[in-house]
Amino acid sequence: MANMISNKTAMPEQAPDVRRRNFDEVATGYTEEMAIQEAARCLNCKNRPCVSGCPVNIAIPDFIAHMAKGEFEEAYSVITKTSSLPAVCGRVCPQETQCEAKCVRGIKGESVGIGRLERFAADYHLKNDTANITKPESNGHKVAVIGSGPSGLTCAGSLAKLGYSVTVFEAFHTAGGVLMYGIPEFRLPKAIVQKEIEGLKKLGVEIKTNMVMGKVMSVDELFDDGYEAVFIGTGAGLPNFMGMEGEGLNGVYSANEFLTRINLMKAYKDEYDTPIIHPKNVAVVGGGNVAMDASRSALRLGAENVYLVYRRSEEEMPARNEEIHHAKEEGVEFRLLTNPVRVIGDENGKVIGLECVEMELGEPDASGRRSPVAKEDSNFVLDVDAVIIAIGNAPNPLVRSTTKGLEANKKGCIIADENTMATTKEGVYAGGDAVTGAATVIKAMGAGRKAAESIDEYIRNKNN
Repeated sequence: MANMISNKTAMPEQAPDVRRRNFDEVATGYTEEMAIQEAARCLNCKNRPCVSGCPVNIAIPDFIAHMAKGEFEEAYSVITKTSSLPAVCGRVCPQETQCEAKCVRGIKGESVGIGRLERFAADYHLKNDTANITKPESNGHKVAVIGSGPSGLTCAGSLAKLGYSVTVFEAFHTAGGVLMYGIPEFRLPKAIVQKEIEGLKKLGVEIKTNMVMGKVMSVDELFDDGYEAVFIGTGAGLPNFMGMEGEGLNGVYSANEFLTRINLMKAYKDEYDTPIIHPKNVAVVGGGNVAMDASRSALRLGAENVYLVYRRSEEEMPARNEEIHHAKEEGVEFRLLTNPVRVIGDENGKVIGLECVEMELGEPDASGRRSPVAKEDSNFVLDVDAVIIAIGNAPNPLVRSTTKGLEANKKGCIIADENTMATTKEGVYAGGDAVTGAATVIKAMGAGRKAAESIDEYIRNKNN
């Protein structure tokens, strides 16, 4: 019998005054009883609208039906038929705008907590499953994947299940891409990412780190080495800046660098000697999830005051509601309708302030959002010793610029067919942020899955 309670089963989490000073995961996860209770809220609709909202088309009602019966391994099995990284997706995917947005229960109350249930199923499996993963029989074909972020790992895992010999080439010393360097430990524990990657290795995926493709090896050389197709999932790791005065001062970071030093280089751990400023007063510029991550990380490094500077209103923030809520709970001060115009430094080149101007919303722009306009004579200064710029990233041009026949658009994103992920170079496919610019983990995974299907079809047709 369905559980007709209108609200989701609450997710246990650390208290704000405790978690704002540690990097432990904020949400502690459902118990078995909570998972069963929440799963019972699913109506198992015949038309399955939630599935259409999932970029990797997980059979959501099927896995939830198993959850409601306490069949957690069976639920996990359903999820992994189409998703390679369920423990990751259950934590960081914006379910509220995807699968949960289409949930019928959301019409008169809150949608079913699909993401929370996916997380529980994945965590249960990682903790309790002892079954050995069987490496599929080889089909004799080789595929190269450049980048070990969500799109690359998904493509690699999907192809490995089909019997392909897959090698992933990663520029950093640790696999995982943005999952490792971008998303903080308190939102996505790195041990979980590595467990997911270990599962892919057991399927036969080989991962080579410290491989800066485009320098140590080109795409054309991969074909010369016997790879029959190449997938490019290099993400969007080139940070954007505003071009304002003072951005070169000591104490100005891109959010990309700031988070990489914390997450990948473990700056928050005393035993790691990672160079990073531990500021007392910080301004973070931006309104997306990365801005929230940088703000909350700065608090955890010991900052006394963290100001989130965003030129529009809260209603227009692209960040997830959950991340905004958590940031506020933890003490981040939101300075909305505010735009920075100059970073102020002292005689030694160190940041001592951020000059800002107040904004007001004018007429809608081409996207329908109301354009912010500066108010006259409204300039003021925030006293800060660090400024973090979190206004987006662009794809790194290295692989693209060293590959003949691989075309990109004006923003530097690789051009790929949205249905097949095929690029303008035969045998080369691309997906994720390298194609779309900065987007979500699950969309990148969806692109990786599409590319794997296309690569399989391409190689089979080529060899028939």
